[in-house]
Amino acid sequence: MQGEALNRRSFIQKTGGLALLTAGSASYVNAQEEQAAKEQTTAISEEKKGSQRQGSQRHSIERLKQWEALFYGMFIHFGMSTFVGDELPKGDESPNVYAPDRLDVDQWISVARDSGMRYAVLTTKHVAGHCLWPSKCTNHTVAFSLNQTDVVEEFVKACERRGVLPGFYYCSWDNHHKFGSQTPSDLNWTSAMNRFPREDEELAPFTTSLYQNFQTAQITELLTQYGSIAEIWIDIPGVLGRGYREYLYRHIAQLQPDAMIMMNSGIGSGEEYPVDYAWPSDLIAIERKLPPESGHQKWRTIEGKEYYMPGEICDPIGKEWFYVENDLPRSDEDLLNIYEIAKNRGVNLLLDVPPDRHGVMPRESVEALKRLRRNAKIG
Repeated sequence: MQGEALNRRSFIQKTGGLALLTAGSASYVNAQEEQAAKEQTTAISEEKKGSQRQGSQRHSIERLKQWEALFYGMFIHFGMSTFVGDELPKGDESPNVYAPDRLDVDQWISVARDSGMRYAVLTTKHVAGHCLWPSKCTNHTVAFSLNQTDVVEEFVKACERRGVLPGFYYCSWDNHHKFGSQTPSDLNWTSAMNRFPREDEELAPFTTSLYQNFQTAQITELLTQYGSIAEIWIDIPGVLGRGYREYLYRHIAQLQPDAMIMMNSGIGSGEEYPVDYAWPSDLIAIERKLPPESGHQKWRTIEGKEYYMPGEICDPIGKEWFYVENDLPRSDEDLLNIYEIAKNRGVNLLLDVPPDRHGVMPRESVEALKRLRRNAKIG
């Protein structure tokens, strides 16, 4: 470098002012190149730093991104509510009310696969408390219904056959198995969804330790009898209380370490996360809403720690979660819009497609999903 500098000075002295201008230009270009190199090095350093940002969440960033890569899944609401025509039954229905006469779980998952969906989540137990598997914890199950098929078992087997990852939904709001709990049905819906009761209200909905023991036992059945489960969806987690939620989260993680745990944070865009209602969770639910135009904020600071939390839109193909006669799918334009917004704003889409009272996916839903696959150019 020293010899090069001396030669350059000698050259300037010999060639005069033109050479001086040329050398000055070269120096300027060199300076620009050096600055660009520094900026590139800084950018690479920042990118590397960002890639090393792991957060305090249970799963690695790599594992969470694998789940995000699934992107498109099917929510399957089926059970007692299908047959009573009420999303939120009283819980006193006879198990015989549940009576699908042409139950075809394999058809459900074939439709999911043929629609380009890569995972599915089944409502194993909803508000009615009736269980789609023969739980040993209660008689309010398919084992005491007119159709005794273990739907959970058939669901998992169908997913294995069709290359779709299985997930389980479990509702903590149970109007049949109360064990002294006060469910949201004991209050009006608005009060039930409040994080804390107003001064003129009674206690918010809650669950007793007896009910929590019951839920733990049922979750244990589900997660130890049917193999690997990709996602565990716990609905209405606010009634469980923070202490039991933390215990339940750890218990699920111990039984199914690779599973994503969703404590449903409720109706909303996912911009605000109600820690007191839904924490801890691996994912953020975006129920019946869409994420903001700026995209889903995946990094969240919760109680002083940073967590990477992917989002998942859940929305029915029509208006209702469970099958209701004449509840037809939304327009092709609306369904394509939801799909594209989910894709562009960085969240998964869990589209609910409810089977009918026969136990099969309605033709209208199947055709709507086929058109969505074509319109969205799903591979």
